[in-house]
Amino acid sequence: MKNSIDISEDLNRRIDMLASRSTLTRDQIIEDALSHGRSLAWQEKWIAGVQAGIEAADRGDFANEEEIAAVLNKYGQA
Repeated sequence: MKNSIDISEDLNRRIDMLASRSTLTRDQIIEDALSHGRSLAWQEKWIAGVQAGIEAADRGDFANEEEIAAVLNKYGQA
């Protein structure tokens, strides 16, 4: 079943921007917002965080072994 709604220019722009910055389609973004309660602001923040992580990795900015061990020890995983 297909439904249609009128979406403001601003929301359309934000959905288009999210779709262009991710592997999700417009429909997937809208469905995620409606079925999982993930607002566009949440999705925008998530995508920005992922992109920042990718950029850091591209620069070679990784945690070293000591940093990883400290986190694992903190949570009892070591």
